Amino acid sequence: MRHRSITEIPHIKSPLVTVAVPTLNQRRFLQATLDSIFAQNLPVEVYVADGGSTDGTLEVLKCFGDRLAGWRSHPDHGQAAAINECISRGTAPYVTWLNSDDVYLPGGLVALVSALESSASTPGAYGRALNIDAEGEVKSRVWTQRFSVSWLAQRCIIAQPASLVRREVWNALGGLDSNLDMAFDYDLWWRIFLRFGPLEYVNQALASNRDHADTKSRRFRKQHYREAIAIVRRHHGYVPLKWWLAWPYSVWFRQFMHHLKS
Repeated sequence: MRHRSITEIPHIKSPLVTVAVPTLNQRRFLQATLDSIFAQNLPVEVYVADGGSTDGTLEVLKCFGDRLAGWRSHPDHGQAAAINECISRGTAPYVTWLNSDDVYLPGGLVALVSALESSASTPGAYGRALNIDAEGEVKSRVWTQRFSVSWLAQRCIIAQPASLVRREVWNALGGLDSNLDMAFDYDLWWRIFLRFGPLEYVNQALASNRDHADTKSRRFRKQHYREAIAIVRRHHGYVPLKWWLAWPYSVWFRQFMHHLKS
């Protein structure tokens, strides 16, 4: 069967936010993700880039019909490239992506749009986020805080699901670096700051990050950590001692615990 491609589905009229949703074999989470976007009480255009799922994901996408601005399903060049592809199709003044296992909290996007519309010089905004498990139960808070370059050098202080960027900023930077596999969001925050200044912090919970056994950050912890260190070195000039001190716990111990539970 030939599936509708992104270019064959009409655009939403006057969208305010373009939301890219990259996915691959995450049917069990995808509907909740899409429902959380369409429940935001904002004119959004949602593009889904499926990497060729075989788990019934396409049935979920078909159920959303023309509520989606577009979707496609075939092997691609990775998550970052898929996100760039989706956002390039849109026209809205604000852009973001939501991984297909994460969800917005009620009013999350509204708060982000409000933050950017109240300050024309702010390149992007982000808020607090929650960690939830596969069943949607809240387990903890994601570590976020008001923007500080010294803290950004210590760790990623921005929760990607709770973030929003101006399209002109995104376009000027060329979107995500598709050569990165894991920490392309961390790289984006650095590039935004260095060219346009700090992002605005919204001190309220806006989204939930789903932490489960199949996430890339759990399965490829060493690669994720190494990529983040390379990003800090590239943009900050040196790697703070914290990264080396935290390596045994953040990589070895947590990877061991992941294998123990799996």
